[in-house]
Amino acid sequence: MDTPTQRTLLAVFAHPDDETFGPGGTLARYAAAGVSVHYLCATRGDVGEVDAALMSQNGHASAADLRTAELKCASQILGLAGVEFLGYRDSGMEGSPENLHPQSLYQADRVRLAGEVTAAIRRLRPQVVITFDPFGGYGHPDHIAIHYATLAAFFAAGDPRRFPEQLAAGLTPHRAARLYYSTFDKRALRWLVRLMPLLGKNPRAFGANRDIDLVTIAGWQVPVTTRVDISHFLDTKSRAAACHASQGGGSGLWGILPRPIRRRLLASETFSRAYPHPGSTLERDLFAGL
Repeated sequence: MDTPTQRTLLAVFAHPDDETFGPGGTLARYAAAGVSVHYLCATRGDVGEVDAALMSQNGHASAADLRTAELKCASQILGLAGVEFLGYRDSGMEGSPENLHPQSLYQADRVRLAGEVTAAIRRLRPQVVITFDPFGGYGHPDHIAIHYATLAAFFAAGDPRRFPEQLAAGLTPHRAARLYYSTFDKRALRWLVRLMPLLGKNPRAFGANRDIDLVTIAGWQVPVTTRVDISHFLDTKSRAAACHASQGGGSGLWGILPRPIRRRLLASETFSRAYPHPGSTLERDLFAGL
């Protein structure tokens, strides 16, 4: 990877921990190489499952306060240049009562949401933008909402006809060079789905609330166009994940595997290049040629 000068990467996700549990190794790698890496976070994770003991331990008044502090911890370890919140409320999983909260991301006006992401792109002027794939990784409604908002904003940011009030406020148009979706290789997941019953795990009822169907997720097709080597940043990602103790500290899906196998599987992070259309050769660097 070339040493970047004045290069900027913007990651746009929904919750504290999305930046780490997803592309954390990639964010750390580019930050260490001198890229200005920013995280735009739509919510503070208000309704995530949180152990009351963790909140009382550090005097946090709410889950949102705790998860915000966890994100600050993780961002420092990853080397992020900045973290911003859009201020929406966590919507919870699909079908939960929290979906109906008027301040939830699920209920957000989609044009307004895209405009807020557009403003961030125009202000930070990244060459590379990363967000969720169209399935939101595992189907979380907030993940899907921020995916579509970022997709719209990627194109709107360079168009002076879109959100002209931002231009009047001094935010000039900016077209980022590339848009990537953070995704994962479904081949590894399909292998794990077959292994889980042998370990006494139900792949159709994964997660703390048993509401994640890994069998269905393994069938969602998102092409992997880019594989970033994070082998030298696995420990950095692990330390950042540990900051998110309220969300399991990153043990999650791959934690059931022996450490040597887990490290081998997690030595790279995968992405799908949405725009411009990728070539036929697997990419190894989000900034190659920029």
